[in-house]
Amino acid sequence: MTEKELYRQWLECATEDADLQKELKEIAGDDAAISDRFYRDLEFGTGGLRGVIGAGTYRMNIYTVRRATQGLANYVNSAFENPSVAISYDSRIKSDVFAKAAAEVLAANGIHVYIYTELMPTPMLSYAVRAQKCSAGIMVTASHNPAKYNGYKAYGSDGCQMTIEAADAVLAQINALDMFQDVKHVDFDQAVAEGTISYTPQSVIDAYYADVLKQSLNPELCAKSGLKIVYTPLNGTGNKPVRHILSAIGIQDVTVVPEQENPDGNFTTCPYPNPEIREALECGLKLCREVKPDLLLATDPDADRVGIAVPDGDDYALFTGNEVGAMLLEYICSQRTEKGTMPKNPIAVKTIVTTDIVNAIAKAYGVEVIDVLTGFKFIGEQIGFLEEKGEEDRYIFGFEESYGYLAGSYVRDKDAVVASMLICEMAAYYRTKGISMIEARKNMYEKYGVYVHSQHSFTFEGESGMIKMQEIMTKLRSEHPTEIDGLKVLQFDDYQVSVSKNLETGETSEITLPKSNVLAFTLEEGAKVVIRPSGTEPKIKAYYTTKADTNEAAEAKKDSLDTAFSAMILD
Repeated sequence: MTEKELYRQWLECATEDADLQKELKEIAGDDAAISDRFYRDLEFGTGGLRGVIGAGTYRMNIYTVRRATQGLANYVNSAFENPSVAISYDSRIKSDVFAKAAAEVLAANGIHVYIYTELMPTPMLSYAVRAQKCSAGIMVTASHNPAKYNGYKAYGSDGCQMTIEAADAVLAQINALDMFQDVKHVDFDQAVAEGTISYTPQSVIDAYYADVLKQSLNPELCAKSGLKIVYTPLNGTGNKPVRHILSAIGIQDVTVVPEQENPDGNFTTCPYPNPEIREALECGLKLCREVKPDLLLATDPDADRVGIAVPDGDDYALFTGNEVGAMLLEYICSQRTEKGTMPKNPIAVKTIVTTDIVNAIAKAYGVEVIDVLTGFKFIGEQIGFLEEKGEEDRYIFGFEESYGYLAGSYVRDKDAVVASMLICEMAAYYRTKGISMIEARKNMYEKYGVYVHSQHSFTFEGESGMIKMQEIMTKLRSEHPTEIDGLKVLQFDDYQVSVSKNLETGETSEITLPKSNVLAFTLEEGAKVVIRPSGTEPKIKAYYTTKADTNEAAEAKKDSLDTAFSAMILD
């Protein structure tokens, strides 16, 4: 169908949601607005679905959710006997509506559904899949995107986000479906009454909390430390679980940012609810200046990522995801070594764009480092490989630079609840030693060297933006630079074709990771640039690494590298 034919079809058929009908009528005669909503389907990939909420095939709405879920149902029914699917959702606009829409489709296809009674974080969805032995899972969230977005992460039976192969199989099923004719669904309340939809019991939530608490290394420390916390869930799902865990480890002095305490999909005080950026933390930082805590914690809307700020003179300094992850690894290694609980042949896992200081820390404690592609599912996958061999206890920690951390193998996705616990415990540990978090970071850099990392996202909206992103990646792949910002490129890695090329010798070698649209440039002086298109947003992301004797020098190198590379790709 043409875009206008699809538009007319939606006017006629998409009648169950009054918001969609209102939007469709408002754009009548606006060819550009119609095209933007109907020029393509919202694509299902390893990240599931993600898009702007609204009417059309390229929007998040009950019809695109139902069609995707029908495809998932067809896949699950073909791959499992007596299948079941766990569902959770966050605080975003229509998250509960989309979660129920997905449940209605699954139930209509004979698949048992376990859904939480209220909004719950992403890690608790991963946990529910495994605890209830489900065939798959669905988390309705758009993570840290602005309020106009929502999304739908699909999980496999292992509790990891869906693999490339499974996502492709689901996509093939989806593509064969007519949006309005081929999708089955039943009434939610009727399915609950009939028992095809069940609510995930409190026992699963309690078991999750117990497994989080097992990751504590100094369980008695926090209650005695006098640690003072300001916490913001950024109007998301973290409020109850994070506060529950902090209370369980004895941290009683917790002040919650009032404007951001309760669920609110409009995110009125943080238009971009991402703990990586200062803007999202401004309400928390303002409260910190009044309350003067030892630590500010901020979890994103689906509570799989956490950011922090700590006292620094008269103000508060934000730590990067790389810094927090490296400090947690150092804390875990030092404490497990000291207490004799370090497993034999321990393993830490990080993504290829995550700080290389991990290698120096791991070497000091005899820990093996496994590098994986960007995406926490690849960290979860490594835990699964260890589990298959009965060696999951070898895994001690995994993290990615984008503020996602996981200790323990009880879930297979990043978990801001356990990360919040360990960050507080680490801060309490240093506090009892008379060391501030700023001093602890300085000590780490003095021990292992100063590494500076940053990420720059380039946004390309709409159909023209998709084309532009493809052009940039194609040009870099075929005409890759031999120097960037005056630094010679020593090695060029193309993860799409699994080839690594040494530009000094001309020798090539195979990259053994799964194929992915990622390019990496290893430069002189310990610098590095990695670039990839986002799997869930209309963005290209560049990751920079610089190394120097001082933080100031490394920062200056990073800024210069960013300026030069940005000019190169936007030329």
